Amino acid sequence: MTADLTWLLLAPGRAIRTRHNKHLPAEWTDVPSHCVLVDTPEGKLLWDTSCPRDWEERWEPTGLQNFFPYDKVSEDEYLDSRLGQLGLTPGDIDFVVFSHLHFDHAGNAQLFKETDARLICSDVEKDFAFGFEGAFTGAHLKADYEDLHFETVSGDVEFLPGVSFIQTPGHTPGSMSMRVDLPETGTMIFTADAIYMGDSFGPPSVPAAIVNNLEQWYASVEKLRGIAAESDATVVFGHDSDQIHQLRVAPTGSYR
Repeated sequence: MTADLTWLLLAPGRAIRTRHNKHLPAEWTDVPSHCVLVDTPEGKLLWDTSCPRDWEERWEPTGLQNFFPYDKVSEDEYLDSRLGQLGLTPGDIDFVVFSHLHFDHAGNAQLFKETDARLICSDVEKDFAFGFEGAFTGAHLKADYEDLHFETVSGDVEFLPGVSFIQTPGHTPGSMSMRVDLPETGTMIFTADAIYMGDSFGPPSVPAAIVNNLEQWYASVEKLRGIAAESDATVVFGHDSDQIHQLRVAPTGSYR
């Protein structure tokens, strides 16, 4: 996606703009949205599903298509294309885990509707995402997920050997991050939107414009900072336009 940087990083003097006036003095930036495939002896786990092919039409009722246009994606970068490049289809995925159910993380959840994949989010996130009135609130868009069945997890939990989910609310009521302990690489922490980018992480921590609960957000950042320090983890941020180019990404790159 692309967007005004203010959505990701609050700072004095910035005003949020749309793509129609992005030429004005504001920092319009790339906003990468990634998914993580974790291949384990217990099955293949997909963390988040990014944005859908019909993003402009699906988001039109919300106006999000003007603030977060998914306008730089190429045909081979859509989720189903990426899976195909790895020799996979949605039916080959055993677990689809959502850090939260915002439009850019649950946008391709429907790819797994007719599969045997188990769809999983936190219990708090499910309660919120299904509990509001109307078709959308903020960046939660019911069209992405409302007709799907979700299992839930509660609290910090080791879901599969070496794969743990960490409760990191703040961005949304039920946001989670994921810890993966790899034999060669070591620990990797995928923050999703608990921490948008390295500049958010600090210290000092700098929040974004989209935060459901600021006190929880700060607590979650410090929680992840402590886990990362204790485990000497590589921390992968949710939407960092610089870091994404430093990572090994599919279809050619991987971590072991």
